[in-house]
Order: sequence, then C-alpha cells, then structure tokens
Amino acid sequence: MEEYGDQDGADADTTRIDPTSDQSRLSRSAQAATRLSGVTARMVAKGGTSAFTASRRFTHSGGAGESGLARLLELHAFNTAADAAFAVSLAGTLFFTVPTGEATGQVALFLVLTMLPFAVVAPLIGPFLDRFRRGRRWAIGSTLAIRAFCCWVLAGAISSDSPPPSFYFAALGCLVASKAYGVTRAAAVPRLLPAEFTLVKANSRISLTGTAAAAISAPLAIGAVTIGAEWAVRYAAVLFVAGTVLAILLPAQVDSSEGEEQVDLTRIATGAARKGISISRDVVNGLRSNSGLRLLSGFLTIFMAFTLREPPDSMGWNGSATILLGLVIGGAGVGSTVGTLLASLTRSRRPGRVVIAVLILDVAVVSTVAVFFTWWTAVILGLTVGLCQSLGKLSLDALIQRDVTERVRTSMFARSETLLQLSWVLGGLLGIGLFIVDATPRIGLLVTAVILVAWLSFVLSRARPDSAGSRSPADPRQARVVGHDTAPRNDH
Repeated sequence: MEEYGDQDGADADTTRIDPTSDQSRLSRSAQAATRLSGVTARMVAKGGTSAFTASRRFTHSGGAGESGLARLLELHAFNTAADAAFAVSLAGTLFFTVPTGEATGQVALFLVLTMLPFAVVAPLIGPFLDRFRRGRRWAIGSTLAIRAFCCWVLAGAISSDSPPPSFYFAALGCLVASKAYGVTRAAAVPRLLPAEFTLVKANSRISLTGTAAAAISAPLAIGAVTIGAEWAVRYAAVLFVAGTVLAILLPAQVDSSEGEEQVDLTRIATGAARKGISISRDVVNGLRSNSGLRLLSGFLTIFMAFTLREPPDSMGWNGSATILLGLVIGGAGVGSTVGTLLASLTRSRRPGRVVIAVLILDVAVVSTVAVFFTWWTAVILGLTVGLCQSLGKLSLDALIQRDVTERVRTSMFARSETLLQLSWVLGGLLGIGLFIVDATPRIGLLVTAVILVAWLSFVLSRARPDSAGSRSPADPRQARVVGHDTAPRNDH
C-alpha cells in the first residue's frame, strides 16, 4: 500500500506544470496580453474622456453653454464630420478606383449634373429660407435630414456597376441641402451669441470645431471605405441623423424673428439694400472680395483634383498621387486653421483693408504658381488659399457687424453666405470647363489668375483709398476682425 501510495504521489508530481514548459510560457503570455489589453482599454477610455472633457470645455466656455451656442457648435461638428465622410466616399468611388479617362468623364458628369442646377437654385435659397425665420430649427434639421436620406439612397446606388439616375439626384440633393445648411446656420448664429462674444469670435469657434470634427471623421470614413464605399456613406447618414436631432434641440430663441427685416442683395451694388437701409461700401467690397476668394477655392478644389490624379512630370513628384493630393488638401486645412487663429489673435481695426489684402495675396500666389508649377508650390498655393479664405470671411463678418444695422444683420449673413456658396460653385464649374478642354495646369491657373486680376481691378476701382474704419460701428462690440473688444473708431 505504501508503495502504491508513493507511486500515486509520483504520478501526481508528474502532472504538475513545469515552469519551463511551453504550456507555462503560453499561460504567462496570455496573462501578459490580458494585462496589456486592460491597460490599453483604460488608456483609451481615459483619453476619450479627457478629449470629451476638453472639447466640451471649449464649446461651452465664454457663456456659450448658457446662450445655446455650444449646441450649435456640437451640431456643426456632426455636420462637418458627415460631410467629410460623404466626400471620402465619393472620392473613393468616382475618383481613385477607375482608370483616368473613365474617372474624368464620370466626375465631370457628376459635377456638371450637380453644380449646374445648384447655380440656378442658389439665388432662391436665401429668399425661400427667409419664409422659415420662425422655424429655423426645423429648417436646419431638414437640411440634415434630407442629406441623411440622400446618403442612404447613395449607399445603394454606389454598390451598382453603373450609377443609376438616383445616384445623381441624391448627390444633387446632398449638395443643395449642404449649401442651404450653411445659409440657415449663418442666420442662426446671431440669435445664440453670448453677451461677451462678437460674431467673428463665434464664427472662429465654429470654424475650428468643424475643422477638428472633419479631421477626426475622415480617417474613420477611409477605414469604412476599405470595407466598401457604401459603408462610408451610411456612416455619414448616421451622423446626419444625429445632427438632425441636435438641430431640433437648439434653443427656442433661434426661431425668434423679433426686430428682423430682410435685405435684398440684388440692389447692393447701389448701396441700398432696402428703402431706408444703406449698406456701406466696405461691406460691398468685402462681399466682392470674398466672392473672388471663394471662386478660386472652388476652382482649385476641382481642377487640382483632376490634375493631381496623375501629376505631370514637370511637378517633380515621384510618389503616390494620393499622398500629393493629401498634402495639398492638408495645406489648405492648415491654412484655414492658421487664418482663424490669426483672426482671433490680431487686434486689427481695419477689416476693410484686410479683406482686400488677402484677395491681392491670393492673386499674387496663384499667378506665381502658374509660372513655377511644382509639387511644393502647389502645397503653398493650397496653404495660401485656405489662409486667405478664412481671414477674408472673418473680416467680412466683422464688417457686417460693424456697419449693418441689427434689424437686417441676420438676413445679411444668410444672403451673403448664399452669394459665397454660389461663387464656389461657379469656380468649380470653371475648373471642370478648363479640364474638359484639356488645359494644362499652367494654362488653367493662368486663365484663373487673369479672371481674378480683372475682378480685383474692379474691386479696387470701387474702394475708397481710406474706407476701412470710416464708419461708426453698428455694434460697439465689433470694430475689428477679431473677438477682442476695442473702442469704436470714427475717422470723420
């Protein structure tokens, strides 16, 4: 019995795991992997919580949480995130996945069928939305809901071999609704302004929020495209649905139209937007200058996208075309962010001069790049256009708040946004036309530079030598490009 017991004990000992065995090492590896996963999960959760806290602090600071502006910032973040996903999906479907000749025809057809109708519809958007001044929350929500529906339709159309007619109708619906959103959002901002905010400061914060949201959403959309382009569009649809809910939950004062009157931009050239209401020459020049800036932005967005799909040898680029296009787009994004930050830090009291100066800078740079067209000058051009467009728009905001009476200011913001959206579309159509006639990059840029030089000459011919700052501000809080208060200036 004793022998049997010893034998049993020996057998039991042999079943123990040897610390040096493969099974032991696997066990320790599994435990280490589990601990690493737990640490990673905690770090991600902590990082997400910190990012959420920081973003909420940013959107709610300065009284924005109490006034309701924070809710509009959150809404705009979902809007730009969804727009980024929508753009990534279409680029992956129409642009980079088919041969160059076929892609050129498809993209040109797509852009013509969407932009031409919008060029006709755009002037009607502002007057139409003026009828919903007492229901702006629902108007904003409708622009997001329409895009959610159109994206869901596009998801089905993209998966087919050849795009059906519904593809183009849905894309047109997304474009028109996107531009209508810009108009309605511009009209809502003045109603949600905190006491210590200027419109420039509010729009700067909106711009930064949108840029950050797009930067986060675009990589997620690219990841969705690897599964299928339709999944990126569905992701955009979900974001638009969330934005729709946030639009409906905007504060009730967004719907208030008390004390508001409409402004007629068709008579703005005469300086009389309405009987008894005058528009200063500075505001008119600001609108004209920004129209030139947006036209160049629209042209470059379309023309350079075609050009950089297969970069010419003269550019000196030997890498991936996708990377080069990303560098140019990234440069434009960096320029826009820098422009917003500059406008927030500069204490300039002459936005009328700033808005013309950035148009001059744009014309000079595009003319130079047309002569010296390389990959690095293309990146500089993207950076400059983004910078100038951002500074120009914020300068226009300052001029409108300074010179336009409060009772028509909301309508003025909405109508001016419509004009700028239309200018972008016309620039895009110019880019399509020049590419269809097979213009080289240098010729295309030179033609656009000539158009902008002519437009700049017209703007300068209508500007007074010392016009900026010559009026007393309509709002004492806004006598400059930025959100730092300074004393109103009157040179008379």
